[in-house]
Amino acid sequence: MDLSQARWFKATASASSNGGCVEVADLATATGLRDSRTPEAGAHVVARPVFAAFLDDVRAGRYDR
Repeated sequence: MDLSQARWFKATASASSNGGCVEVADLATATGLRDSRTPEAGAHVVARPVFAAFLDDVRAGRYDR
């Protein structure tokens, strides 16, 4: 998938001491995720419903320890 025209976003609250954070791109049929420190390393692309389910799980605390 060509991501050269994707618009990448990161949280405005992102304040990592090392400058790194996850960037997200809303693509036509999927969601792209990449490391802001190494965007040239590529991105993970997942179907929108899969990413939405992941976010629901995060919000529900399913990954809390």
